[in-house]
Amino acid sequence: MLYDLFGFTTSSAYRVYFLLCCALMASVFGVILHMLLNIGGFLTFFATLGCLYSILTSPTHEKKKRVAVLMARRRVFLYLGGFLSSCFSILVWAGFASLIFGDSAALFIIQMYFGLLVFIGYVVVDTQEIIESAHLGNLDYVTDALLLSTDFIAIFVRILIITLEYSSEEKEKKEKKQRK
Repeated sequence: MLYDLFGFTTSSAYRVYFLLCCALMASVFGVILHMLLNIGGFLTFFATLGCLYSILTSPTHEKKKRVAVLMARRRVFLYLGGFLSSCFSILVWAGFASLIFGDSAALFIIQMYFGLLVFIGYVVVDTQEIIESAHLGNLDYVTDALLLSTDFIAIFVRILIITLEYSSEEKEKKEKKQRK
């Protein structure tokens, strides 16, 4: 059995995912307000930065080091973090290369699908890290939810771009059929 999720570890996981759900709902609400009332831009950008700063600088109780999580016995997916970081750096360098040498459709598609796989892997690694750190006594579910929300936002953006690219290709195919 990989995990023995009892007591405070389970309640911490529930808190993390509940807060993540609330943060995503707040994001949806903010997007709807922006679309209806056209508020946003620099105001929401600086408000987001201020909220992130206040969340990350707030003191936590019994903060454990991340190295202690790596020493846990149930670290099945934690070692993927280094591999995923290397994959992410490949994505960053590929983005710089496309800026310098010009964009190609094939490189763009590879970046989107590869990035989607990388961030799905980050969700797995971050979830295991959250569970292990909660098992060691770190119950800072706000920072943990923030960590997972960045992964989910990156996944959502890539799925959205892939879907939009696919729908535009389908639209072009229909227009070509109508011309013939």
